[in-house]
Order: sequence, then structure tokens, then C-alpha cells
Amino acid sequence: MKFKPAITELEKNLLLLHATVFIWGFTGILGALISISAVYLVWYRLLIAFVSLFLYFIIAKIDFKISWKYLLQFIFTGAIIGLHWLLFFQSIKISTVSVTLVCLSATTLFTAVFEPLVTSKSISKLEIMAGLIIITGIVLIFKFETRYTKGIILGLISASAASIFTIINSQFAKQKPAPVIAFYELSGAFLWISIYLFFTGGFHKSFALNKDDMIYLLILGTLCTSVAYVAGVSVMQYISAFRVALITNLEPVYGIILAFIFFGDLKKMTPGFWIGAGLILSTIFLFPVAQQKIAAYKLKRNSIR
Repeated sequence: MKFKPAITELEKNLLLLHATVFIWGFTGILGALISISAVYLVWYRLLIAFVSLFLYFIIAKIDFKISWKYLLQFIFTGAIIGLHWLLFFQSIKISTVSVTLVCLSATTLFTAVFEPLVTSKSISKLEIMAGLIIITGIVLIFKFETRYTKGIILGLISASAASIFTIINSQFAKQKPAPVIAFYELSGAFLWISIYLFFTGGFHKSFALNKDDMIYLLILGTLCTSVAYVAGVSVMQYISAFRVALITNLEPVYGIILAFIFFGDLKKMTPGFWIGAGLILSTIFLFPVAQQKIAAYKLKRNSIR
């Protein structure tokens, strides 16, 4: 009797990443449901994430001390994360969940371009091609969804920031435990946004929460931030930054489906949106297939030699 081989470490982390991306897809829904502005939304989200991770370390008696070198690196990376979330939620506020999530798919192209600049990885023609197809889809959305131009621009800048911190974290994940990285990076993001609010007089304004906002923020800060962020960083020990970015592009699929369930977003979109979104999402699904075919062809060609 043959037994099915146990799930590999890579497969386990791929499943974890897909579950994490689904949770991230829900953040757009929460962002639309929460009534306060994007900057206060992110500030509360980070505060809740900071407290929940700190309590986790204390209860589990985990040593999370790090050197000043790593502390500064994590805090400055936190600035990029904070920028990404601010632009992401502001894009949702001024456009739609679906538009913002599709723009976030540009993370693939940005990662294909930026990763070789940061690491020793050579530029992949296939990755660049996939990224260019995604950009073509985004251009189509720009053309037909002109009323959401500002939201699309913010979504694209948010995607570039997401790409940068994904690449950085793929390096950090090899050096420190994921919960420790998440704690200090989210703390850094909280610090930078607090400084911004202090100098812009944001703390002098009322940003009280209603009951629904409190519930949504608790879900956003714990499940969608602390838990999901730790999981997202931990898989980078086994999965490349580009593949993480590619799978993360499934976030629009989950998010668009959820947006339809909650808000009927699909009814607001033009045919041009769907042509562009179709290009982007088909690239996400077909890229791994093309990658495997090319790898198999190269292996076969080398074996013949």
C-alpha cells in the first residue's frame, strides 16, 4: 500500500500564503466600512496590532529584544509600510474597493524591476513580460475609469511601496523571526504616522469611533494585521519575493468577490474595467504555468546536451 507523501515545507507555506492573501482581501472591505478617514484608520489599525503583538510576546514569554542596527532598519521599513496602507485606504475612500485592489496587482511589475536592484537576482524576462501585461491592464482601466483617476494613481503608488517592503522583508525573514520583524515594523509605521498627526495637528481633531468602527478596527488590527502580517513575513523564508508578490495579486480576486457581496461593486464597473482586470488576473494565473514550462524545457535541453 502506497502512502501519499507528507506535505512539503514549500507547499505548507504556499497554503499559508494563500490563506493570508484571502484575509488581506478582506481589508479593503473593512476599509470601506470604517467611517473615519484613512490616516486615522491606519493609526488605529497599527495601535491595535502593536498592542496585540506585545501581549502575545508577554503571554508566550518570547524574547523580542534586538540590536539597535535591526531596530533602525525595521523602523525605517515601517515608514514604507505606513505609506502603503495610507495610500491604499485613501484610494478605496475616493474610488472603489475593486479599482484599488486591481491597481495593487502592479506590485508584480514593481517587484520584477526592483528585486534585481536590491538582491543579486538576475532580471527575468518572463517576470518583466508578466509585469508589462499587468500594466497594460491597468492602462485600460485608466482609460475607461477616468472618474477614478486619483484613486488609481494612489493605488499604483501604494503598490510600489508594497513591492519595496516585500523585497526588504524577504531579506529580513532570513535573519529574524517573523513575529519580531512584524512587531518592530508595525511599531515603526505607528511611530511615523503619529509624528505626521502631531505636526499636522491631527491629534487636536476629534476622531472618536462609533460601535461599528470599533468592531471593524479590532478585526482589522488583529486578524488582518497582526496575524496576517506575521504569516506573510514567515513564508518569505521559503518563497521568493516575486512569487510572494505574484500570489499576493490574488488579493484583487478575493477582494472583488467580497466587494460584490458587500457593496455590489461589480455593477459600477465599465466593460473597459473588466478587460483590464481580465488581463491582470489571467497573467496571475498563467505565470506559474509558463514558468514551469520554461524550466522543464531548459532541463530537457540541458539533458540532451
